[in-house]
Amino acid sequence: AAFLIFLGTRMKSLEEKELQQDGIASEEQKVEEIRKPENVVSLLQVDPIELEFGYGLIPLADINQGGDLLDRVVMIRRQLALELGMIVPVIRLRDNIQLSPNEYLIKIKGVDVSGGELMMDHFMAMNPGTAEDEIEGIPTTEPAFGLPATWINESQRDRAEMLGYTVVDPPSIIATHMTEIIKRHAHELLGRQDVQTLLDNIKNTYPAIVDELVPKQLSLGEVQKVLGNLLREGVSIRDMVTILETLADYAPVTRDPDMLTEYVRQALGRAISRTFITPENTDVITLDPQLEQLIMDSIQKTEAGAYLTIEPSVSNRILNNLAKLVEKLVKLGKQPIVLSSPVVRLYFKRLTEHTIPGLVVLSYNELDPSTEVKSVGILKST
Repeated sequence: AAFLIFLGTRMKSLEEKELQQDGIASEEQKVEEIRKPENVVSLLQVDPIELEFGYGLIPLADINQGGDLLDRVVMIRRQLALELGMIVPVIRLRDNIQLSPNEYLIKIKGVDVSGGELMMDHFMAMNPGTAEDEIEGIPTTEPAFGLPATWINESQRDRAEMLGYTVVDPPSIIATHMTEIIKRHAHELLGRQDVQTLLDNIKNTYPAIVDELVPKQLSLGEVQKVLGNLLREGVSIRDMVTILETLADYAPVTRDPDMLTEYVRQALGRAISRTFITPENTDVITLDPQLEQLIMDSIQKTEAGAYLTIEPSVSNRILNNLAKLVEKLVKLGKQPIVLSSPVVRLYFKRLTEHTIPGLVVLSYNELDPSTEVKSVGILKST
């Protein structure tokens, strides 16, 4: 018995020693792996879109706790594919202990672009302008559009909906915010590889268009710039056949991506008109002929592209007058739309994109013949 006890103890100590040596060898191997230069390459990868959240929001993404955020992300990619016609990159979800428990961040190519803070087990109520009465709650701001809102308990939800408030839950808030951010940065997310994938998809059905255009007339990068210009202003690129045919028609005339974009916009006029001008929103701001002439006279074309040379005092006056007209439409609950001549449209959009980035600027050639609009103001330079 004593011999067996001694033998068992000896074997156990040998096993522990062997395990310890294996552990040391494993650690040394890991250190060696880290030291290898080729393993640094994996750290250089930047995710196109990331959603980081504090530990308090983990239940939203945890399927075991009833979270459906992953399913919503899949729906966002499908929705934007139908709406914008682009392939949205994979959205990376990860928790970040450096954030506040209920905080989240949205990153585009590794850079923070937006974020917000949620209250779990609460709902966000927003007044669309027709609510009958006020409700009690914690004042906040809706993160996607910056609208005033109120956090309410679940017990107040039915009453808020009866009063006419729009009530949404935390996962819907994140999904809406994510959708708007992707739309806003869609032109940055569309890379050459994505364009090549779109072209390969079209080539399966319409090979003649792709073979004629790329790379004989335009390079892949030039096509990408045109598509990026369209996405920058919220124009869908889903009708790739029309876009490519228009580029093939006008590429012999000019290879300037900005001018090609204007030709494509005119070809997509019906879709653009129906996107921005609806039966409920036919009010537009028109440009004074003198202002259009001023812009045309101020266009300077160089090898690097065309730009405006309007004096700062004059441009500030134009932007101030525009801000007043835009505010007037916003108070009426209408989306501000500016209508101009085709030659001026691009340059006026560039003049206003920094001060009023969401402003829709259309040209007369983009309007569908059946579309009726009503001018509610004339923008002047004086």
